Amino acid sequence: MRILVLSSISLGLYKLRKELLWELNRRGHEVYISLPDDECVRPLVQMGCCFVKTEMDRRGTNLIADLSLLYSYYKIVREICPDVVMTYNIKPTVYGGLICRIMKKAYLPTITGLGTAVRGKELLRKIIVGLYRIGLKNAQCVFFQNKSDRQFFIDCRIPHSRSRVIPGSGVNLEEYCVEEYPDAKDVVRLLFIGRIMKAKGIDELILAAKRIKNSYANIEFHLVGFCEEDYHEQLGKLHDAGIVFYHGYQNNMRQFIKNAHAVLLPSHHEGISNVLLEAASTGRPVLASDVPGCRETFDEGISGLGFEAKNVEALVSVIKKFCELSYDEKKAMGLAGRKKMEREYDRQIVINAYMDQLAVVKSC
Repeated sequence: MRILVLSSISLGLYKLRKELLWELNRRGHEVYISLPDDECVRPLVQMGCCFVKTEMDRRGTNLIADLSLLYSYYKIVREICPDVVMTYNIKPTVYGGLICRIMKKAYLPTITGLGTAVRGKELLRKIIVGLYRIGLKNAQCVFFQNKSDRQFFIDCRIPHSRSRVIPGSGVNLEEYCVEEYPDAKDVVRLLFIGRIMKAKGIDELILAAKRIKNSYANIEFHLVGFCEEDYHEQLGKLHDAGIVFYHGYQNNMRQFIKNAHAVLLPSHHEGISNVLLEAASTGRPVLASDVPGCRETFDEGISGLGFEAKNVEALVSVIKKFCELSYDEKKAMGLAGRKKMEREYDRQIVINAYMDQLAVVKSC
C-alpha cells in the first residue's frame, strides 16, 4: 500500500512513531511523510520514508495560511495518490480529513489531545468542533488516546461510530528500560519534562516549589523543555536562587529521568502523557494532575500519586506526601509503574492496532 502520513512536527513523529513507520516500511508499504522540514526529518528519511516538505503554522489561526495548507494537502494527495492517509495533530487531522473526504481517500486520523484551543474561547471552540465534524465524517476509524477525548467527541456530536481507544503512543520498553533508583543519601530530585507553558501547570509548579523549599532543603526541582511562553526571566531568577533548576530543551531526556526520584507533571490536560509513560517505564514514580491523559498512566498510591489540577495546595500536599515515603516505598512505586507499562502501554500494542485497521482498509 501507499501510505501518506500528515503531521505538524517531525520530533513527535520520530520519537513516538518511528517503530510504527519502521514496521510499515518493513512490510513493504510505501510511506510518505508530509510535514515541515526540521531536525528529525533526516532520520525518518534514512528509515525509508519519502519526505514531502509542507510548510505550516502549527499554532496560528491565520485563515489565509490555513487555506494555503489546505491547498498544499490537495496537491500532495493528488500527486501521491495514496491508498490511505494517516494524520496526527489538529491541523493535519482537520484539513487532511477534509481533502480525503473530497478526494474519497481512506483516512485514519489520531486524536493526540484536545489542546488549549478546544478549552478556550467559546467561538474558537465552536469553530474547531465544526471543523472536526467536517474533517472526520468519512474516516475509516478515529484513534483516540484516552476515553475522555472520545467522550468529548460523542458529546459534541462529532462522528464516532468507527473509533478505537489506544494506549496513547505507547512506550518503547527497551529504549526506556528500568534504571537503578537514585541513591538513598541523595537529595530528592523531582523532574518536570515538557513545554514551559501555562497549560502544563508551570505557574502552579513554581508556586509549589517556592513553598516547599522553605520547609524542605533536601528537595530539588528540575525543569527540562522548550520555553514556549514568556517564562525565561522568571526561571532564570528562580534558577539563580536555587528554587528550581531550568535546563532548557535536552536531547537526552533519559539521563534526566534516570537521575530523578520522581517525575512531576501538573498539566491541565493531555492526550496521554508520553513523559509519564517513559518515566514509569524507567522505574520512576509519577506525581501527576488528576486529568484525562495523566490519570491513566499510574495507579493511585501504587505507582504514583495524583492531585487536583490548577490547585497549588493539592500539589504541595502530594509532594510532601511523596517525600515522606521511605526509600524502599519510593523504589517499589517506580517498579510498580514499570509493571504497569509492560501490561498496558507496550508500544507494540499501538502498532498492532494500526496494522489491524490498515488490513481492514486494504480489504475494502
